[in-house]
Amino acid sequence: MQQKSIWGIVSISSIPLVMTLGNSMLIPVLPTIEKELGISSLQVSLLITVYSIVAILCIPVAGYLSDHIGRKQVIIPSLLLAAAGGALAGLAAWKFDSPYYWLIAGRLLQGVGAAGAAPIAFPLVGDLFTTEKEVSAGLGLVETSNTFGKVISPILGALLASFVWFLPFFSFPIFCLISIVMLLVFVKLPKRKDKPKKFKAFVKMIRETFKREGRWLSIVFFIGGLSMYLIFGLLFYLSTSLEKEYGIHGVKKGVVLAFPLAALCLSSYVTGKLIGQDKMKMKWYTVGGLALLTLSILWISLSEDIYVLLTALFSAGLGIGAALPSLDAFVTEGIDQEQRGSITSLYSSMRFVGVALGPPVFAALMNFNHFMIFFSHAIFCALSLLLTLVMIKPEKPVKSTWS
Repeated sequence: MQQKSIWGIVSISSIPLVMTLGNSMLIPVLPTIEKELGISSLQVSLLITVYSIVAILCIPVAGYLSDHIGRKQVIIPSLLLAAAGGALAGLAAWKFDSPYYWLIAGRLLQGVGAAGAAPIAFPLVGDLFTTEKEVSAGLGLVETSNTFGKVISPILGALLASFVWFLPFFSFPIFCLISIVMLLVFVKLPKRKDKPKKFKAFVKMIRETFKREGRWLSIVFFIGGLSMYLIFGLLFYLSTSLEKEYGIHGVKKGVVLAFPLAALCLSSYVTGKLIGQDKMKMKWYTVGGLALLTLSILWISLSEDIYVLLTALFSAGLGIGAALPSLDAFVTEGIDQEQRGSITSLYSSMRFVGVALGPPVFAALMNFNHFMIFFSHAIFCALSLLLTLVMIKPEKPVKSTWS
């Protein structure tokens, strides 16, 4: 990559990093917010839930608009909206006597902003570069940035809250403004030669895309959602276990939670570098990642020892990190540019569904037998592995699918 392109991909990578910080920074701070506002655990959990739910609903709309009016024309206003949401939440927490519903409103704005920013980063990479090798490497960096945000979020959130409990809300607009400046300065896209399709023709085109490419798209969507569900569900399980069974709280707990995410981050970066433009590599890295994930969760099912849990989660992070960049590359490179924003946005919606489902599902399951919880999830992972082997066939020379 040229130096100009490197700064461009760094700027794009700041988008998922900022959006991840905006959500995950609050996780270690939630008990403090609950105490400060005198609200219930359910009420405080809604600060995370509303962010994800509104993003799920708005992402497809943002994808369509990005295909219709341009990527940056959607991303930059979305970042401004997300910054405004963070500022509203921070101001309410600082100045208002009863700030809870204002915090919810601020989080709703942040979720709408996240829907129009982070998912559009993937097709933006595809628009910025001309070769598949550069696209794959760029997607690996974007996925790594997303994961790196998850690594540092618990630590950064706990650190900021140690000064003032609502400081994480105020820090978010600053991160958004930095990302906006970088996008304006460093990301220069070529002008589109084709005219965007009208909505009716657009819907027909999307329907035809799924009819033609649905075999491999369906499994890619499923695995993307499953991966995010497992990341957030397993982290919730680990966080709860550390606090209730081992008395580990605050920044120290954030550091422990960062280890499996660090494995995911490292694996994402290396995979993005290695897969290049080879779609067979993308398939087999996905298969290998799912195999490692399956074995890791199966291992957890056989023991309740904390060291086994930590080691297996580190291994699971490596597996998920190998699969996600390959899935991103499949979706971005396997879809024509005029449909890319919409299809990748639907894919991102599936990932947000996983984020929203993970913690509450694992919370409900924690009352059941340890072996059955994790053995059943290992079966799901094994099923995903088999579906990948059967349904993703890049070796077939189908031009409409892979060109």
